[in-house]
Order: sequence, then structure tokens, then C-alpha cells
Amino acid sequence: MRISDVARHAGVSPSTVSYVLSGKRSISESTTRRVRESIEALGYQPHAGARSLASRRTSVIALVVPLRDDVHVPVAMRFAVSVVTAARTHDHDVLLLTQGEGPDGLRRVAGSAMVDGVIVMDVEADDARVPVLRSLGLPSVLIGVPEDTEGLTCIDLDFSAAGALCVDHLADLGHTDVAFVGQPPSVYERRTGFAERTLAGFEAAVARRGLRATSHPCTPESASHVADTLQRERPDLTGVIVHNEPSVGPLLDAFAEHGRSAPELSALVIGPSPLVPQPLTSVDLPAEELGGRAVRLLVDKIDGLGEPGVTLLEPGLTDRGSTAHRT
Repeated sequence: MRISDVARHAGVSPSTVSYVLSGKRSISESTTRRVRESIEALGYQPHAGARSLASRRTSVIALVVPLRDDVHVPVAMRFAVSVVTAARTHDHDVLLLTQGEGPDGLRRVAGSAMVDGVIVMDVEADDARVPVLRSLGLPSVLIGVPEDTEGLTCIDLDFSAAGALCVDHLADLGHTDVAFVGQPPSVYERRTGFAERTLAGFEAAVARRGLRATSHPCTPESASHVADTLQRERPDLTGVIVHNEPSVGPLLDAFAEHGRSAPELSALVIGPSPLVPQPLTSVDLPAEELGGRAVRLLVDKIDGLGEPGVTLLEPGLTDRGSTAHRT
């Protein structure tokens, strides 16, 4: 018997059942009565382990954000702020872990009983922290999606769909020769999930639409070289998709030196629009929504509720005039 069964029987959401059981939020008398009647009718019993955990809560959750050299700190901090803000609405504080401790850091935090649960970011395809999360029994949510998601609760933007959305936008405008400028090489070397999935979505859409395309890892320091190479080797290039916020400015400046500026060279960005140095057509990274929903998922798990699963937010494209029909 699961809480989702009670929710379905009562005609409410699983979180509503959670709040009726925990008393953490005010629920109307009629809804509370309906939920309790369903609990009684179905014979539902909250998980014993969850009741034990609830009796020794710290009202603190951990947020694991390894700040490596290739992590764009402004983006990471947008996520951190969103998690802290959402956690306060659930009466929790946040312990921020920025060291690159990996599995050992998770074991240390779990062993010290400092937190009720953990949110993990910068998730890799074959993330060494995943087996540890499974073994610890500590409620956890991943902002990111590893290859093996069995038993995990994950939430992220559908980056594969984001990459494809950008390709389709350019193809619909008549572009046939495009390039993808991505994350620093080290991000792909350690198989960071969001980067791999974006590139995979781009490549699949390019094949589907029959476009000529290449992909290029990039850093702000190498952006000028990437632009110069594309200009020299790809004179028919008409569209560029950038998945690397700090490289956007240097890259487009380098193209401008060759006499190619948006929208004559159509440019799209995948990333948080407030962090892009100029108005560009973009697929936004909804850090605030992702952080808030990750906290809600974690609080439900702390309450012994919710089911494992992967939630992917559908990407949306905002046209800000930096792309145009191919002439």
C-alpha cells in the first residue's frame, strides 16, 4: 500500500495526504476528513522507518554543489538560492557542501546525522555518489539524471529536448548548416549528464532534419579560436547554438570581428537568460523552478511519502530576435 493509493482513493495529490499526516500545512476540514476516511478504508499504515526518521529530525537539508573550475558559479548559485528559499517555506535550513568530496562527503554528512535529506547537483552519467545514496537510506533528490535511475528521485530540464528544440527552430527557418558550441572539454570528459544529454538531443535532431552540423567544446579562453575555426572551415555556416553561458560574449564578439553578427548569423543560447550578456533567442534554464520542486520532492521523501522517479521539465524557446530566416 502506497501513499499514492490513498491519494487516488481520496481524489487528492500525494502531497495533500502527506500534509494531513504530518500536520505541517493547514488542510481544509472536508479534505482532511476525506483523506482520513480513505486511510481507514484502505488500511494504510505510514512506513515505520519514516515515522522513526520524523522523530529525530534536524530540520536541515544538505545541498551538494561541487564548485569545480569548470562549473559556472553564477548558475550554481541561482540553484542554491532557489533551494534555500524553498527550504525556508518548509521550515528547513540548508547546509551547503561545495567541496569535491564525492561519496565520502555524503557518508560524512549521513553519519553525523546533521541533515534530514540531501539534494545533489552536478550529476554525472555514471556518478560515484549514486550507489552511496542508495546504501545510506538518507532521503535524497538529484537535480540531474544519471544513466541508472533505479530507486532514485531525479528532476531536471529535459536537456535532450532542449538541444533538439534549438535545431528544429533553425531548421524551420531554413538553415541547413549549423554548429553547436558546448561546455568545456572537462565537462564532457567526466560525462556530466546535462551536457551529454543536450549534445545527444542536438545530434539526433540534426540527423532527423538532415542538416550539416559539427559540435565544439569551448571555454571563454578558447571561444575566439572556435569562432575563427568555424569561420575558416565552415563558410556556409548560418546558425550557432551555444550551451555555455560564459563563452557567449567572447564567441559572438569573435564572430563579429569576421563581420558576422546576429541575426545574420543566427544565434541561440541554452541557459539562464538573466546570465546571457545580450538579448538572444534562448531556451531558459529554470533554476528557480527546479530548485523549488527538488525541495518539495525531498520534503515528501523525508515525510516517508512520494515515489522514486524522473521528472523532466519541458523546455521552451523564447525568440528575442537573434535568429532569422536564411536568405
